[in-house]
Amino acid sequence: MDLSSLLATIHDNLRGVGRLATPLDVATVIVVVWALRGALRVARRSFKTTKLRGPPRKDLIFGVAKQILESPDPGAMYDAWAKRYGVAYEVPMTLGGKQIVLTDPRALAHYYARETWIYVQTNSTKFFLQRNFGRGVVWSEGERKLLTPSFSPDAIRNVTHVFYSSAHKVKSAWEVVIDTTTGGSPVIEVEEWMNHISLDSIGLAGFSHDFGSLDGKPASITEVLDTFGSSSERPALTVRLLLLARVFPLLPYATKPRTRLFREMQTIMEDISSEWLARTRKEKEEGVLDGKEVKSVIEVLANASDPDSPLHLTHEEMKSILIAGYESTSITMTWALLELARNPDIQSKLREELLAFGEEPTYDQQQHSLPYLDAVVHETLRVHPAVTDLFRVAAEDDVIPLSEPVTTQSGKVVNSISVARGTQIGIPISCINRSTEIWGADAKVFRPERWLEEDGIPKKAQDIQAYRHLLTFVDGPKTCLGKNFAVAEFKAVMSVLVKDFVFELRDGPNTQVEFGRGMILPRPKIVGEQGTSVPLRVRRYEG
Repeated sequence: MDLSSLLATIHDNLRGVGRLATPLDVATVIVVVWALRGALRVARRSFKTTKLRGPPRKDLIFGVAKQILESPDPGAMYDAWAKRYGVAYEVPMTLGGKQIVLTDPRALAHYYARETWIYVQTNSTKFFLQRNFGRGVVWSEGERKLLTPSFSPDAIRNVTHVFYSSAHKVKSAWEVVIDTTTGGSPVIEVEEWMNHISLDSIGLAGFSHDFGSLDGKPASITEVLDTFGSSSERPALTVRLLLLARVFPLLPYATKPRTRLFREMQTIMEDISSEWLARTRKEKEEGVLDGKEVKSVIEVLANASDPDSPLHLTHEEMKSILIAGYESTSITMTWALLELARNPDIQSKLREELLAFGEEPTYDQQQHSLPYLDAVVHETLRVHPAVTDLFRVAAEDDVIPLSEPVTTQSGKVVNSISVARGTQIGIPISCINRSTEIWGADAKVFRPERWLEEDGIPKKAQDIQAYRHLLTFVDGPKTCLGKNFAVAEFKAVMSVLVKDFVFELRDGPNTQVEFGRGMILPRPKIVGEQGTSVPLRVRRYEG
């Protein structure tokens, strides 16, 4: 039999087998191939990655992932493990997975310098962001350059007045509540007000759209965002599906109500962005943008675009700006009011500085003329980062250097760790920001004075190369574009509210605060309250 006849016979036999195979047989083969492929990947990672010590696997299915997700303070867990196992350690995750956790300044500098091409978003993170927000700036690594000019100091300087306007609307509303309350000391749910400040500010200063939430205007987006915080508990099934989705990204885990809310938000933002894009393109074509006063950071982009090129901003970018600018800022401002209520001496000291300054500080005066306000803002960012931890996956093999040695599972002492492609890396931001090894013995204490003292920032903290030595806005190529925008808004709101009001814990100094479930990020809530609610007692400052 010649070669061509042999090949024809083999082909006919394979076709015969194919015709006899059932769908179940085909599915079985696919599963087996997938499992073998996964096993080979795991074996390669295990062989090439340094085997570090870490906490034991207490849950056969979820490792410690469920414990971290449900913890009232994940940062404290990571900190305890770092003290026991060193600045780099390994934690068991879902379905036999493992994750290397880094808390070492030198390792972090190496990691962030290589983010976007070696350390990239996991498939599950990409799928979640794309499904709920589109392929915008928070999903795509390449979209960020487009928006960078929109968040320059000059651009933010032009919109600072929006932040003050939002703060004064809250001031006026609270004064009405105080005047109509017996005793002049009402309990106000401040988190909802911070949400509305953040929403209206990002709407007007971000893309010239007035949501009107502080004016009481009925708006679908306000209702959607408020609903996200109405239930702070995750059902047990949702927790398990969420953890499994980190392994199987296509697995749906969001409950139907939350899925509906995400879809409603997408529809609303698409309508708003379509209106803005159409208006801006028309103005650009007609030359109206030339010399026009810039009223939002996105208009900077419109003015800076090549006149012969189309405006590239998409619905996804605008949704990204809304989400990034809304939730993280409102969370941080809520934490600030909580800390000021917990620490009346700090609150009084801040008020004294603001009253002595007198006028409403400009953007430039915010940066240089109010040191204690700056200290309070950055201490809040340190102690209460909105993003508490990050997960990435190595797209290539790498060797990560360490500033101090760690001991491996075999007892070997190493000054660097090998990471194979496909290895998950965890960055516990809240742990690092509050680490006593990095920030000193009082790292967990809210103490703004550390930012003003000559030796207040320890040498090891200075080795953190991120903004103000904090990982709150992360670092490297993926550092938060809107950090200066957020800080300017934060300072403007605090300067108005703290100067005119006194904040106290409704239930006294023993009030317990925990994390609740926000839209994406964990939010502060008073223990026992429904949803993510932070009621504080508020009264006028009488001098």
